[in-house]
Amino acid sequence: MRTIVLSAIALAMTTVSVLAPAKASAQDAGHRLAVVDVAYIFKNNEGIKKQVKAVEDNLKAFDAELTAKREELKNSLEKLKTYQAGSAEFTAQEERVASMESKLRLDMARKRKELADREAKIYYDNYQLITSGVQAIAEYHKINLVLRYNSEQMDLEQGESVIRGVMRNIVYHDEKLDMTGAVMQYLDKKLEVAANAGGTPIRK
Repeated sequence: MRTIVLSAIALAMTTVSVLAPAKASAQDAGHRLAVVDVAYIFKNNEGIKKQVKAVEDNLKAFDAELTAKREELKNSLEKLKTYQAGSAEFTAQEERVASMESKLRLDMARKRKELADREAKIYYDNYQLITSGVQAIAEYHKINLVLRYNSEQMDLEQGESVIRGVMRNIVYHDEKLDMTGAVMQYLDKKLEVAANAGGTPIRK
């Protein structure tokens, strides 16, 4: 596993030479800083997008299944109307409809929780990998502090975008301090290795 991590770091290093300039800078005498756009990584990393798509595809399949079950429930309700109220057939069909309706609600609740848990695990696991990459790259370049920032451009047509832009913690940074691309490559390597091994990447 250590060999895999070192190879991932080496790959990332090729893209962040700007974080280790040849000339001495003001930061060399004290603390060195860098920034990373975590939201951009989650939104654009192909490995993460595939994981999220798998959950979305599962949801679509379940929606199709729900449609069929709702149709079955609807037909059972229509059948209930054909029986005489109070008759044995009516009572049996009424119980059948109630059972189907109850099971449908239960199945929906279980599936929602299952998909929510899967999505949360995707973000949790990948955030662990991102922080692992940030730490590895920062230690390699002797960076003391890595700040999270948002590179999204404000869109005047979208109020929420403007609000997010105005509320940014970092107003300006030198582009040479951005390690987002390096972390993306680190994450790509880790996810590729995990996919080939058929398992889940482990933070080391």
